[in-house]
Amino acid sequence: MASPEQPPLPLLFLIGDTGGGHRSAATAVQQSLERVQPGRFAPVICDPLRGPDVPGLLRWFAGLYGLCIRITPWLWWSFWRTSNSRLGLRLLRRTIMAPVYGSVERAVAACRPALIVAFHPMTADPAVRARTATGSTAPAITVVTDLVTAHLSWVDAAVDRVVVPSEVVAERCAADDATPDRFVPLGLPVAAEFGRPPLDDGQRLALKHELGLRGEFLVVLTGGAEGSGRLRRNAAAILRQVPDVDVVVICGRNRSLRRRIDRLAERAGDGRLTGQGFVGNMADWLRCADIVVGKAGPGTIAEATCCGAPLVLTSFVPGQEKGNAEFVTDSGAGVYAPRPRQLAAEIARLRRDPAALAAMRAASASAGRPEAAIDIARFIAELAAPLRLAELEVPADVPVGRDDEGVGWPSELLPALLAETAAIGRPLVFTVTDGAGSDRRARASASLRRLRRSGAGIRAALRDR
Repeated sequence: MASPEQPPLPLLFLIGDTGGGHRSAATAVQQSLERVQPGRFAPVICDPLRGPDVPGLLRWFAGLYGLCIRITPWLWWSFWRTSNSRLGLRLLRRTIMAPVYGSVERAVAACRPALIVAFHPMTADPAVRARTATGSTAPAITVVTDLVTAHLSWVDAAVDRVVVPSEVVAERCAADDATPDRFVPLGLPVAAEFGRPPLDDGQRLALKHELGLRGEFLVVLTGGAEGSGRLRRNAAAILRQVPDVDVVVICGRNRSLRRRIDRLAERAGDGRLTGQGFVGNMADWLRCADIVVGKAGPGTIAEATCCGAPLVLTSFVPGQEKGNAEFVTDSGAGVYAPRPRQLAAEIARLRRDPAALAAMRAASASAGRPEAAIDIARFIAELAAPLRLAELEVPADVPVGRDDEGVGWPSELLPALLAETAAIGRPLVFTVTDGAGSDRRARASASLRRLRRSGAGIRAALRDR
């Protein structure tokens, strides 16, 4: 816990409110940090894509994401595929996304963080550039919030570490990277309420009654924060073809969808359909659901599997979500039913086959990683505490050597510094004891600056004793 002598360390979490997954992941890690080390850190969540100091054109462009994936997914696929190359990504960063660099640099200068974490792919490279521009020595890492398919922008920035959701993604990324140890498979973070143990049949029924539902079999439809995935058509098909189930549609920020669901519920008139907006108790709905229906969004899949909920996927955003559907079906945690009639038929089949539904529920629980946020929080806590992890004593009389560029090095210190940094991959501090002259300290400081600029990932600090 922090004390007056040791104030909380500021951390900078960079997100983008394009969909709800980036903010949800950052919030989950923020909460977990407080659980791991109460009062030790002060994370600041910043949106350099849609924040108040961002030019209106960029805010407008970023705001098109939700509309695009709902109405013209083919257009999003074209954009995703074009930017998923070094040339396309370079052009994107120099044009539409250019203001992000200034926003991140201002945030780093204002926050002076001990660690920078990019939860959105378009903030990773700006984080590295801002660190250089401001003279910060803070580590910069990326937390990938896509489940299976990682866009190039997630992994090409020169951050110190990249947290990926699985071993498979880590191996795939490391195969194309010169420093494969940068990729750390810790999972996709979800909030703590999704990490509680799955409920049994009786507990699910009791929770349904608490939520105001009267039936025994519940189908929850969700389309993420944007309410995408043809939810109204799918709900209507279920009502027509499966008479003995309750249906709840989580509409997110999609107010138009909520109005259409309410009208459909009025016409149905049997009380089986309920519409919800952006809910604060999503974990309760997933934990008591007999089946969760929706598009193959990474956040929805991660949350549903942590709750042990069987999944029926109806669509995916082209590009980043195609692999998600394959992950769910291959693991046995769900099925893919892209047409409304197929969806209704699958739900009717599972409704009549409790054994198949139970097997799917067990597979879903096995696929979940409820401790991911805690694991990432511990990883961040280790990286963000730079001055106490390793100390190397430098006596005043250590001889000083010179390299080929004539820069002074404490000759007995440098090999140990390199070895320790390589071994733990974290910042170091070495101490100059009393009696070391100002010239000696100046040469050591110059050596450290050169190490930081070397690109070897070495971060160190100098302290007098």
